[in-house]
Amino acid sequence: MLTRIDHIGIACFDLDRTVEFYRATYGFEVFHTEVNEEQGVREAMLKINETSDGGASYLQLLEPTREDSAVGKWLAKNGEGVHHIAFGTADVDGDSEGIRDKGVRVLYDEPRRGSMGSRITFLHPKDCHGVLTELVTSAPPADQEH
Repeated sequence: MLTRIDHIGIACFDLDRTVEFYRATYGFEVFHTEVNEEQGVREAMLKINETSDGGASYLQLLEPTREDSAVGKWLAKNGEGVHHIAFGTADVDGDSEGIRDKGVRVLYDEPRRGSMGSRITFLHPKDCHGVLTELVTSAPPADQEH
């Protein structure tokens, strides 16, 4: 069962400049940064608030490390902006299967590693009214990478 909006992913050309904009304009602070080589991105997670299910909601700022990464290709075509929305779930495997059974294309056969040790998958935007949608199961707090 989907429990929250986990994050909104925003693609950007310059991560440091974009982080500074959100810090100076809205007061958001960086909660976590990492480079995800598999996905070809450098990212920053800016915590917005805690959620009632024990999780949190974030802005995820994504700068491609390679032009041929999914985010790099998306930026070349669309420019900076909202890239995806992610919903939190306690069971990314089960929810992926349930959504697949309803005819929605799931982009990964098996969930992959996401931010802070989470497990993620994506749903095809053509099946989600034009919105690239991510499902994410957070790592237990003791296992989260900061």
